[in-house]
Amino acid sequence: MAKTVSPLAPAAFPHLPPVAGVRFATANCGIRYKGRDDLMLAVMEPGTTVAGVLTRSLTASAPVHRCRRHLAGGSARVLVVNAGNSNAFTGAKGEAFVDATVAAAAKLAGCKETEVFPASTGVIGQPIPLTLIADALPGAFQRLAPAAGAAWEPAARAIMTTDTFPKGSFATAELDGRTVTIAGFAKGSGMIAPDMATMLGYVFTDAAVAAPVLQSLLSAITERTFNAITVDGDTSTSDTVILVATGKAGNRPVTDLKDKGLRAFARALERVCLDLAQQIVKDGEGATKFVTVRVRGAKGDRAAKRIAMTVANSPLVKTAIAGEDANWGRIVAAVGRAGEAADRDRLVISVGGTQICANGMEVPGYDEAPVVAHMKGREVEIDIDLQLGRGKATVWTCDLTHGYIDINGSYRS
Repeated sequence: MAKTVSPLAPAAFPHLPPVAGVRFATANCGIRYKGRDDLMLAVMEPGTTVAGVLTRSLTASAPVHRCRRHLAGGSARVLVVNAGNSNAFTGAKGEAFVDATVAAAAKLAGCKETEVFPASTGVIGQPIPLTLIADALPGAFQRLAPAAGAAWEPAARAIMTTDTFPKGSFATAELDGRTVTIAGFAKGSGMIAPDMATMLGYVFTDAAVAAPVLQSLLSAITERTFNAITVDGDTSTSDTVILVATGKAGNRPVTDLKDKGLRAFARALERVCLDLAQQIVKDGEGATKFVTVRVRGAKGDRAAKRIAMTVANSPLVKTAIAGEDANWGRIVAAVGRAGEAADRDRLVISVGGTQICANGMEVPGYDEAPVVAHMKGREVEIDIDLQLGRGKATVWTCDLTHGYIDINGSYRS
């Protein structure tokens, strides 16, 4: 049965520009899905640098452990990503599957095994036949096409699980007098909460940037993007974001994080990551509303983010938004249980620009009508001011509907 596309989905997958030094192919391995590709292969030219952020789950998948080790080498030539099975909690069989996949990819690409980055997403606890992907790789290598035009969307679709639409984004920037391109795609719909990533995401650039600099940029940007979204507060065993830089733009390689020329590139990279992160929320399982939670006046930025995430993850807040019920007491309750400093008489809460409470109570003459009208829209904004300090944070979430139960109650069927 065809999935109903999220009402928050963009009109179409964006037309992503070419990224020199990258080629894509997809394949149908029959892991779980019928009638669609479930394997994405990306091959990069020699000299490509890499950075990554990975889940810190203590039950992380075998591919996550392998990627963590391979990141130390700073170089990437191949990405191999499958959907339908996470290869998590599969013991020695899962490790052997990764061994076979990595070895086959390295041989076909003529590179070191440490330059191959595997990832898997889907059902937990079900081993995959040892050479299922390895056997599909020779054919996929023969179909490799430049990362341009029509090649992007099939790659983005191949890694989807419960997603209802593929997610892509791009930006350009000037670096050392050259125009550099940043483009990528991501998958994610449920089991989304921040913990060093939140989903599978792959970002490609033709800029020349040293691996340590690339890693510093990605780690910092992740905190404000992929680590600032939540759908259900559940962290996956497979969360992975990989950023590769082919160096084909011809700029002078950036080796110092303090290089002033890096600023425009960093801003463009953050735009791409934030766009992808927000698209994941907009594809939240059963989502009908996109919610922005802004907190300011906390004792520090970390405190602000913890408060914002507590509100964003609250089932009571999320179901109230789904029901278009202006029950602001649920926001007050979430702030109070976040575990950070809060003062009843200083707390100010607004929804859709309408101030609701201050001085420890509902504001005199409060009219609920504009708040209800705001909550009937597709986008809902919640602003919280603790008036205790300078800490601030913004996070993004979605409402919680019966659709979430329908999807996850039948996930394996």
